[in-house]
Amino acid sequence: MSKIDTAYAYYLMTYGNKATSRYDSHKKSELRNIYNRMVKTNTDSPLYKLNNPDDAKVYAIDIKESAKSIENVVSSLSDTTDNSIESAFLKKVAVSSDEDSVSARYIGDGSEDESADHFQIEVQKLAEPQVNTGNYIDNYAFSIMPGSYSFDLNTSSGAYEFQYNVNLKENNLDVQTKIENLINNSGLGLDARIITNEEGRSALQITSRQTGLASDEDSLFKITPSANAESIHAMEVLGLNRISSPASNSSFLLNNVEQSSLSNTFTINQAFELTLNEPSKDGQPVDIGFKPNVDAVAHNIGTLIDAYNQMLSIAEKHSGSGIQTNNLLFHDISGISLHHKSDLEAIGIMVDDHGELSINKEALEPAIAPENADSTFQTLSQLRDSMNVKAENASINPMRYVDKVIVAYKNPGHNFATPYITSIYAGMMLDSYA
Repeated sequence: MSKIDTAYAYYLMTYGNKATSRYDSHKKSELRNIYNRMVKTNTDSPLYKLNNPDDAKVYAIDIKESAKSIENVVSSLSDTTDNSIESAFLKKVAVSSDEDSVSARYIGDGSEDESADHFQIEVQKLAEPQVNTGNYIDNYAFSIMPGSYSFDLNTSSGAYEFQYNVNLKENNLDVQTKIENLINNSGLGLDARIITNEEGRSALQITSRQTGLASDEDSLFKITPSANAESIHAMEVLGLNRISSPASNSSFLLNNVEQSSLSNTFTINQAFELTLNEPSKDGQPVDIGFKPNVDAVAHNIGTLIDAYNQMLSIAEKHSGSGIQTNNLLFHDISGISLHHKSDLEAIGIMVDDHGELSINKEALEPAIAPENADSTFQTLSQLRDSMNVKAENASINPMRYVDKVIVAYKNPGHNFATPYITSIYAGMMLDSYA
């Protein structure tokens, strides 16, 4: 299991903090279809070993993640009310006149009232988290005697008890580090860190990820020592129960009407998702609206070709490295753009010698004019669908592209699935070539 553990470790380190989208969620029927395709791929796959298992698993994960990015973009460009090709690439794109102050994202389906297409917002104050800052104490002193200690941490979701031991020769910094790790590993939406003042003394600071306070709340979390003299003394030394900065709501003017929110990210009219980044400069309101048609189309095409170029760069990165079978991934992905090259360049999507895509906005504008729109969106649809087919296949079986030694082919007509491989995604159980 150590090999699959390192694969998961790489995944978490590289992609664990990646933002999710609504297209990462699936219906039962979609998950069943993916599972059935994985089983079929596994059933038909020969037994093989790998020359470079450590590099291969990194390569396989990179392929799966870049393929998933393409699939998500394709889903977003297929998610329209009338399912038309034109609507997919003419999807509205929100724009803010000051992204530093307020960033905007369109989340509607095109059916909203056009009177809500434009508004102004002036940010007065951001929503803030709760911060508890403990006492600054001498790092190398022994202010807490060896023994067992505990404290209670209460949040809106429940009450939790934290227990820790102080061992002989553990100083104040050791104790603070121990509690820091306890809180950070608790999964309660709190971040703990040790801070140092000018005198070199350290304090433990705890910050909530949540911001804002509801009308019936006076804090987002409370820390209290257990009811024994030792734990009470430890809390007096550490000072973790002191709120140094209470949580607060954001405040802003929406079309000159005062509003507030618990969070700095919220929706307006079920069409815009706004994120407040900083107070408006000089009290000037920020305009929120939509990009013009050519900009919207360029943006939507840009999200697709960015995902495509990312997968192409992964293929190029490993080209000739001995991990990729005959540069198969590079040939498969670059073949998409090279196959459509003349049609794409006619509408302003340029293809270089390696198959990488870029947008020529000046050529794109006349291509989406009414007299050319049908042909243009047909070409874009073909590009989108070709990318989706390759991405789906790569996502299901990334090991197709990995250089491997075939040990044995399965008996035709009498194949069966290997459950251990399927259960952790096809190709993720790797073995060394010896």
